[in-house]
Amino acid sequence: MKFENILQAIGNTPLIRLNRITQGLKVPVYIKAEFLNPGGSVKDRIAVSMIEDAEKRGLLKPGGTIIEGTSGNTGIGLALVAALKGYKIVFTITDKQSREKINFLKALGAEVIVCPTAVAPEDPRSYYSVAKALAKEIPNAYYPNQYDNPKNPEAHYKTTGPEIWRDTESKITHFVAGIGTGGTLSGVGKYLKEKNPKIKIIAVDPEGSLYYDYFHQKKVVQAHPYKVEGIGEDFFPTTMDFKVVDDVIRVTDRDSFLMTRKLARTEGIFSGGSSGSAMWAGLQVAKKLTEKDLLVILIPDTGMRYLSKIYNEEWMSENQYFEAEIPMYAAELVRAKRTENGGRRSLISIPPQTTCFAALEVMRKGDISQLPVIENDKLLGEIHEDDVLNLLLVGKEIRKMIVREVMSDPPPVVDSKARIEALVRLIRSGHPAVLVQMEDGETDILTKYDILHAATRVAEQTR
Repeated sequence: MKFENILQAIGNTPLIRLNRITQGLKVPVYIKAEFLNPGGSVKDRIAVSMIEDAEKRGLLKPGGTIIEGTSGNTGIGLALVAALKGYKIVFTITDKQSREKINFLKALGAEVIVCPTAVAPEDPRSYYSVAKALAKEIPNAYYPNQYDNPKNPEAHYKTTGPEIWRDTESKITHFVAGIGTGGTLSGVGKYLKEKNPKIKIIAVDPEGSLYYDYFHQKKVVQAHPYKVEGIGEDFFPTTMDFKVVDDVIRVTDRDSFLMTRKLARTEGIFSGGSSGSAMWAGLQVAKKLTEKDLLVILIPDTGMRYLSKIYNEEWMSENQYFEAEIPMYAAELVRAKRTENGGRRSLISIPPQTTCFAALEVMRKGDISQLPVIENDKLLGEIHEDDVLNLLLVGKEIRKMIVREVMSDPPPVVDSKARIEALVRLIRSGHPAVLVQMEDGETDILTKYDILHAATRVAEQTR
């Protein structure tokens, strides 16, 4: 096989059957290995498509500048095209993207502007807005805008979809891929549905993104930050076509990253976090399929861009993504705490009109350091002994002040099946305690001290 330039090597990535991670499943499962593209990701395909279209339409002239907002992979693809064709490149990227991606872009000659993640798309500081502004300011600049460029899904309609259909010998029944811009899923989905309307197209969305709730409930929820890179959105790109989607599966960061690492260690597939998302969702789908089906999961990028994150033991530990050697759940910790305290103990709480002095007395008698504030069965907030002591230090009359005046936000409430990792994460984020809703309807409280001592007791019992 011989090519005239690097761009000709894009596409025709292999389908690879999985063997170990799929043990016990009846359905044959293949991955579409997009990490084997020259730039290491599926985004190489749309980079060529968007730039060649811009050249044909006269939107990008020799010596011009390509400006794009990217999660990294589209930028790398565009940088390959720019290197071959002699264009300047400027990329905006969010501060949650890996250092490896930023370094790779710079190595390819790009100017990289890092923008905050936790801002709305329309905020002038967002990487979308900064890219648009730069495209207007810089002469002879072209802004591909992968989120609103029909050449994005078209690239997959013309290449990725036909390759999958050809290489499965028309036998594919289910296709699973993550959704960011939606270009891959929409383009591949459209092509496969035209070939066989019975093929199921399953999208994968990270917890915190908008797509899942919109697809299932036609509801636009408030997006919140998540760690996995390259999929999910906080707005709706025009490149996403829900008409070809049969289902959307939501995946957590933790499940994504653990599956990414498992895929590398069981199959030798060294991929990124969104690949773990797709694989986790794909395996849920696979459990319901038979030997008559054929499942293809798209693996979008290489793991080389995540060595400092997903494949870094310290980063995984700091972010509480590793499972405990002995699985522990909130209900076990509550029961261990009650046993240590001599039996069942109801949650101690106070109403908001209680004086701060009386609240301190309740804490002293109960040998506790904080109290939930509840009125008419509604959790309003909490008060900590430090809050009352601080009032004393500044000369406040705590016999006259009521709890409602000084209480802080209510503690988080978790299900009895919540894992200890989730509880620790909440405590470390600044909450002094966590309320646990037990299966019998009772509510109990766990502090950092309670979790530590109850966990020790549970661990000793399981030896």
